[in-house]
Amino acid sequence: MSVNLKGRNFLTLKDFLPDEIDHLLALSLKLKQDKMSGIRSRNLEGKNIALIFEKPSTRTRCAFVVACNDEGAHAEYLGKNDIQLAKKESVKDTARVLGRMFDGIQFRGFSHRTAEELAAFAGVPVWNGLTDKFHPTQVLADFMTVTECLGGLKGIKMAYVGDGSNNVANSLMIGGAKMGLDFRIVTHESLFPDPGLLAEVREMAPACGARITCTSNIDEGVDGIDVIYTDVWASMGDEERLPERIGMLKQYQVNEKMIERTGNPNVIFLHCLPSFHGRDTEISARFPDVCEVTDEVFEHPRSKVFDQAENRVHTIKAVMVATIGK
Repeated sequence: MSVNLKGRNFLTLKDFLPDEIDHLLALSLKLKQDKMSGIRSRNLEGKNIALIFEKPSTRTRCAFVVACNDEGAHAEYLGKNDIQLAKKESVKDTARVLGRMFDGIQFRGFSHRTAEELAAFAGVPVWNGLTDKFHPTQVLADFMTVTECLGGLKGIKMAYVGDGSNNVANSLMIGGAKMGLDFRIVTHESLFPDPGLLAEVREMAPACGARITCTSNIDEGVDGIDVIYTDVWASMGDEERLPERIGMLKQYQVNEKMIERTGNPNVIFLHCLPSFHGRDTEISARFPDVCEVTDEVFEHPRSKVFDQAENRVHTIKAVMVATIGK
């Protein structure tokens, strides 16, 4: 089918058909190859992009800026202290002002409702760089990485091990259902996904040939998988919950023993980053048992986490080019 995403918002993968996600992934791969070959198409020439950040970022901010630079757009960073968003000015009014000045708006922040309100009133595409519920640009980069490593997505067995209730788990689960994966969330029962979202995803899965499983049983969850994925055990701003999460999740640490339990010597490891592996961060120094993954797994050749990080540029570029580009 012919795919046209011009003018579309990118808030959650729930809003996109499998063919549309395929289109974005194919465009991502093409734009990456173009960059590696020295081709600069400047598909966003003359565009101005607002980057709203309530939460700080390394990969999302840098990926949007580099993607804009590569394609000829100007990116304007708007931190939480740079504008009056929801303080002296409503989200609705901010959206209407920025929509008159910019061609597209990225929002990375706390409430998904804020992203939805920006999208409702801006009059230009709004892209979700992360909210409390969803992280769709991350999952595009994850799926691009899996495609590069394993040749495709259909039928891939992926286990997400850790906090199954967070934004990354939500978006992976939606993406897994849309793209025909055997997708498993492996975690403590108290950290299973929101029941309403899980029911919605399970309803869409059969039509796409997908299977969605939630289990607290590690052997059931990781047996025969192709991809094992984890994230930090407490999201940004929730670090005070780490002691409780360590108690619930320490048995779900991704280590060599867990890799062996997959029964697949070629299983690849993914992580959206940042990671608390080792002892090199302030958090890991305060909580020495916090590591969701060991150094041994993180630094192993099977780990593709930095391919993922690089692919944030190419997938974000594809989203912008597809929605506002030439």
